[in-house]
Amino acid sequence: MSEKQRTLGKEVILSGKGLHTGIEVTIKFKPAPANHGYKFCRTDLPGMPIIDAIAENVTDTSRGTTLTQNGASVSTIEHVLASLHGLRVDNALIELNGPEAPIMGGAAWKFTEAIREAGFRELKEDRNYYVIKQKITYSDEERGVDLIIYPDDHLSINVLIDYNSKILGNQYAILDSIDDFEEEISKSRTFVFFHELEPLHRMGLIKGGDLDNAVVILEKEVEQEEIDRIARMFNRPGITKHTAGVLNNTELRYPNEPARHKLLDIMGDLALAGQPLKGKVVATRPGHFANTRLARLIRQEIKKSQSKLDIPAYDPSEPPVYTLEDIKKRLPHRHPFLFVDKIIALDETSVVGIKNVTFDEPFFLGHFPDEPVMPGVLIVEALAQCGGILVLSAVDEPERYSTYFLKIDKLKFKHKVVPGDTMILKMEMIEPMRRGIVIMFGHAYVGNRLVAEGEMTAQVVKNK
Repeated sequence: MSEKQRTLGKEVILSGKGLHTGIEVTIKFKPAPANHGYKFCRTDLPGMPIIDAIAENVTDTSRGTTLTQNGASVSTIEHVLASLHGLRVDNALIELNGPEAPIMGGAAWKFTEAIREAGFRELKEDRNYYVIKQKITYSDEERGVDLIIYPDDHLSINVLIDYNSKILGNQYAILDSIDDFEEEISKSRTFVFFHELEPLHRMGLIKGGDLDNAVVILEKEVEQEEIDRIARMFNRPGITKHTAGVLNNTELRYPNEPARHKLLDIMGDLALAGQPLKGKVVATRPGHFANTRLARLIRQEIKKSQSKLDIPAYDPSEPPVYTLEDIKKRLPHRHPFLFVDKIIALDETSVVGIKNVTFDEPFFLGHFPDEPVMPGVLIVEALAQCGGILVLSAVDEPERYSTYFLKIDKLKFKHKVVPGDTMILKMEMIEPMRRGIVIMFGHAYVGNRLVAEGEMTAQVVKNK
């Protein structure tokens, strides 16, 4: 039996302060239809803009995860998404009347408890898992960060944290089954080192912090006078412990609560992959930047797999979007190095072009005289030229710009291309263009047969 998607049984309403803004905000979790996913709505802004909870919309990860879309932002959303993800809620509309989700005790428990009490409604559509087929890795060698997701038949997460701290030491946390999230992970609070409190406060952050929604770690003995000063800053007098350890305003809920909280953050940030996952996550020194980068890499793989199944239809009788003459106005290439004959589809994120391969192509004279085969590098060049048309369609005066390869990755050739073949060339952006850098994934087909695929990174440069 296949699993069915589900949403909330009824609306959930909670209120609290944002951790960094200190603004009192009301958050509403509303039921949503199948395939809706997670979406935030800023009800306090004109037009009540919607922000899709997907990795491409991540704009800041410095002290939490921030999403931005169409000029509207929402921050510190990781605990909200972890609660929905951990309770297997596939679809929800999350309304906020402020810029930041409430901190609600520094964990996901209050969100999780309220959603659980509201109950769930099963939908008719099947749950759309993305099954990891090959390992996906994000690494930062300089910081000792490694996040890897391996193929598996269910979601599990292993976390190791190491802050070179005598107090924390090396901590591990494991979630073998998502069914254990509520009891084992959702109650784990965020943590902060005592020496970070004043700098964060001076930066205008943690305005909603009160020393009760975080575990405060003392790395070394601190004079009571210093503790009193910081406690007054957060309106929390009466804290007396000054030896190294956990500040005595709270007790740890688990011996490895910091590591469990890092796992909680991964649950929230991986929800930005846009659909539930089946895979084993192994994370060393994770953080919001690394988590969301892994989610973005997963989304890239999802797009590639979807694109591979979506073979463009080609009807030669239909008028093209761009003729050969139109293409020559947009690309600097000319015979014998122009490998796109026409463009049959074009939108903001994808393009489909056609290359008719004829026996009199000059490269067939030497590749190979007795068995003519189109060189793989020229198939890649044809895809790249289609990609150039895609990115240049977004700039004014495209004839004044050129696109240059920066990197080719994950390139595979599946079948030969020979005289008489008509190649269908499809290029899709897998990330929005930033600072002139664009990442695309291409598929080349002959009929319904995939002949080549690969990821290409290019830079758009204005001609001198």
